[in-house]
Amino acid sequence: MTDTATHLPKKTFQVDALEVHVYASQTDLSISVAAQVNDYLVEVIRRQGYARAILATGNSQIQFLDRLTQLGGVDWSKVTLFHMDEYLGIDAGHRASFRKYMRERVESRLKPQAFHYIEGDALLPLEECARYSGLLAERPIDLCCLGIGENGHLAFNDPAVASFEDTVAIKLVKLDDECKMQQVREGHFSGLDTVPPYAYTLTLKALCEAKKMVCLCPETRKAKAVRAALQGPISTACPASYLRKQPHAVLLLDTDSAALLG
Repeated sequence: MTDTATHLPKKTFQVDALEVHVYASQTDLSISVAAQVNDYLVEVIRRQGYARAILATGNSQIQFLDRLTQLGGVDWSKVTLFHMDEYLGIDAGHRASFRKYMRERVESRLKPQAFHYIEGDALLPLEECARYSGLLAERPIDLCCLGIGENGHLAFNDPAVASFEDTVAIKLVKLDDECKMQQVREGHFSGLDTVPPYAYTLTLKALCEAKKMVCLCPETRKAKAVRAALQGPISTACPASYLRKQPHAVLLLDTDSAALLG
């Protein structure tokens, strides 16, 4: 087991079915959660001989992924990885491509058995949805590591397109302006007009079907979304509120993202 004793949460509480941990800093959060995820994957592989996991991109995930890739113990040759979204029409070499993010930050470091990517520039987008759905359905997903967007989205399930009743695993969606501006502020695009208007996203159904969900949400800019998710109604107006119906999920905050909680 990996030692997490020096990076324990300051506070733990529950909102509906969702367990919430608040850490003193993003660094403490990242170190602790990377160790927990590492240990969980070791146990899953020991028990069934393989593991399948979905990972998120975004600036808020960088410290966690850096820590995770530095830890030992997981036989990554027995792990199949997926990601949860990609811009429609973007090529894999674009600086904002989530395939590029994952190849550089995860695949090149860990050498998993496979990393299945959503091909954003596929010639037939609906067929790409069907292909990726098939890959996801081959075996159950053991772990989903995700974040929350500034508008409360999970993956690219923005408020206007999120659905708690989706029956498909992946769909094409139009991104809202708040979501696109987050990508600009994070430095991935030069302006709103350069962000692709559409994207592929795993649906809430697909994300929540994972056996374990670990949602990392640090930083002050996420505080309003965290308050809406935990203290507002469970509604697609804040898709992250749906986590409160997932007893297999845990939400990890730092003091900055938890600052607006009463």
